[in-house]
Amino acid sequence: MFKLLLRCSIALSPILLSTAAHAQQTGAPQVRQVGTATLENVPAIPADVTAAVQRYQNSRAAQFEDWLPDGSMLIATRFGTTQQLHHVKAPGADRTQISFYAEPVASAATIPGTDRFVLTRDTGGDEWFQLYAKGLTGEAVQLTQAGTRNQSPVFSADGKLLAWAQATKGSGSYAIFVTDPATPSAPRLLYRDAGNVGPEDISADKASLLFSRGISNRESQLFVLDIASGKATRIAPKAAPARYEQARFLPGGRSIITISDGGSDTRRLVEIDIASGRETVLTPDLKWDVESYDLSTGGRVLAYAINEDGFSRVVVQDRITRRALPQPELPRGVLTALKFSPDGGKLAIGLTNATSAGDVWSWDVTGGQLVRWTNSELGDLDPATLSEPTLVRFKSFDGLSIPAFVYRPRNVPAGTKTPVIMDIHGGPEAQTRPIWNYGAQYFANVLGATVILPNVRGSDGYGKRYLNLDNAEKREDSVKDIGALIDWIGTQPDLDAKRVAVYGQSYGGYMSLAVMTHYSDRLVGGVERYGISDWVSFLNNTEAYRRDNRRAEYGDERDPKMRDVFARISPMANVGKITRPMLVMQGANDPRVPKSESDQVVAKIRANGIETWYVVFADEGHGFLKKHNNDLRREVETVFLKRLFEAK
Repeated sequence: MFKLLLRCSIALSPILLSTAAHAQQTGAPQVRQVGTATLENVPAIPADVTAAVQRYQNSRAAQFEDWLPDGSMLIATRFGTTQQLHHVKAPGADRTQISFYAEPVASAATIPGTDRFVLTRDTGGDEWFQLYAKGLTGEAVQLTQAGTRNQSPVFSADGKLLAWAQATKGSGSYAIFVTDPATPSAPRLLYRDAGNVGPEDISADKASLLFSRGISNRESQLFVLDIASGKATRIAPKAAPARYEQARFLPGGRSIITISDGGSDTRRLVEIDIASGRETVLTPDLKWDVESYDLSTGGRVLAYAINEDGFSRVVVQDRITRRALPQPELPRGVLTALKFSPDGGKLAIGLTNATSAGDVWSWDVTGGQLVRWTNSELGDLDPATLSEPTLVRFKSFDGLSIPAFVYRPRNVPAGTKTPVIMDIHGGPEAQTRPIWNYGAQYFANVLGATVILPNVRGSDGYGKRYLNLDNAEKREDSVKDIGALIDWIGTQPDLDAKRVAVYGQSYGGYMSLAVMTHYSDRLVGGVERYGISDWVSFLNNTEAYRRDNRRAEYGDERDPKMRDVFARISPMANVGKITRPMLVMQGANDPRVPKSESDQVVAKIRANGIETWYVVFADEGHGFLKKHNNDLRREVETVFLKRLFEAK
C-alpha cells in the first residue's frame, strides 16, 4: 500500500510544466545550474521525488579486485560519492578504506609477492586512465604519463615486471611499456603498432610477452613478443578470423589458454600450441558462451563461468584430467569476478542478481566450502519487496526470437494496465542480464511502470551469428526489433500500449533516437543518454584510439556506399519524424560519444518545436559515476517520465 501511495504522491506542478513548455515554445531554453550539471527546460524537482530516488540510490556493491598474499582481499565499494578501494582481512571483516579520491577508482591489481597494488583512475570520466602504485597505507605513486590513456596492466609472476598499453590523443596507435613497479622512474617502450594492442600475460622466465590486437569487438589476433628484441610473432596466422579473450601462458610457455569463438558460434575455452597453432577445445559440448575463467598457481585447477541465457554458472575441474571437482552452489545471478588465491586453495567469486547489489564469496577448492566475505547494503530497501525479472521472448519482423528481461511492478491492483519503459542496452555488443538494476527496480516499484530490457539482434551472449545480425547496412534491423516489441506490448493484457516510452544509453541512446524517428506515433516520448545522433560526425569525432574498432562494427564512413546508408538512417537525418518529447543527458568529458552528438540533436529537435529537456554534467564522461550526479539524473528522469505517463 505504501508504494501505491508513493507512486500517487509523485505529481508534477502544472505551473512548472507550463513554464518548461513556454520556454520550449519561445525557443529560449530555461537554464539553471545544479552542482556541476547544467539543466535546460527542466523544472524544479519536487521533494517527494528526491526522497523516493534516495531510497533506491543508496545501495552499495562489493566488487572483488584482487587477493593479497596473506589471503585477504582488495574490494571496491562506494561508501561516499565515488567507488574507492577497501581492504577486507577475513570473511565478514570490516571494509577498511585505503583510497580516498574525488574520482572513482576503476580497478586494482595486486603486485605479486607484495602487499602493494596498481590502481587505475581517470579524471572527470575522460577515460584517459593513469596507473598508480600504492600500498595499504601511504600515498600513491603515478606510474604513467599525464595526458595518455593507460590500460591492461599485467605482471610477471615475481612482480618485478609490469606491462601495460598506452594510447595518445589524436593517434590510432598503441604502445606497450614495461617497468619495475618498485622503481618505476624510467618505463621502457617495448612495442608500438597501429590498432588496439594490449598485453595479456608475461611468461614465467620474463622472456616473452603475450599480447592481443583488437580488430573489432568481434575479431582479435594473438602475438608473442620477444621482450629482449621487440620482435612480435603472430600465433596461428592462418586461422580463420576469431575473437580471443583472457589469453595467458600455460606452464612451460609452449602453449596458451584463451576464450575463443574460432570455429564455433559460441565462445569456448581452448588451448593453442604456440609453434603450430594447433587448437584443443576444453569445453566442446557447451551451448552457451564461456564468459570468464581462471587457473590456479601451477595451472592444474581450472575454474570457468558459463553465461546461460544471461545467468552465470561456475564450473571447477582438473585441467589435465578434465575431472570435475567439488562445485560451488551459488545464488542464481551474474558473475562479477573469478580468481584463485595466490596459493591456489581458494577461488574468489563475485556475484550480483536482481535483489543483491553484489557481494564476494570464496570457494575452498579441496574442502568444498563456500564462505561469504561481504554483505552489501540495499539502503532502506527490503529485498523481499523487489521485482524479480522474468525472461520472455518475442518474434521480430523476420521471425527471429528476441529475448528480454521484464520487471513488473509489485502490488499493482489486478486488471491494472501499467505504463511501459523499453530500456535498450549500449554496446551494441553488450547484453542486458539480471544484475542488480536499481533503475529498473525504481521505475517498476515507484513509477508503477513495467520495465522491459530487450537483447535485440547484435547483442552478445547468444552466439556469433546473432551478434552479427545488425552490422553495417543491417543497422536498422535492430530498430525493427523494437517495433516488434511494441507490437508484443499491445498483445499483453497488463500493459498499456498507449503509454510506452523508449529509454537507452550510448548505443542504446542511438536506439532511443532511432526508435523515436520510426515509432513516435506509438510512443509517449523518449529518454537518451550520450547517444549517437549522426554516424558520420560520431565516427569523425570519437577518440582516435577507438575509431577503427567502431568502423568495423558500424561501417566505414569513408566508403561512399556506407556513407549513403548513414545519410539515410542517422537520427539527425530523420529528426523531423520525432513528434514526442525527449530528454537528453550527456557527460561533457565523454571520449566515446562526444557532447557534440547530443548538442546537435537537441538543437534540431527543438527547432522543430518539440519539447526537449537537456542535462549536461561537467565532471562526467561516458556514464555518470558520481553518486550526486546519478541522483540528479534519476530525479530528472522521474519528473519527465511521470509527465509523459500522466499526459495520456
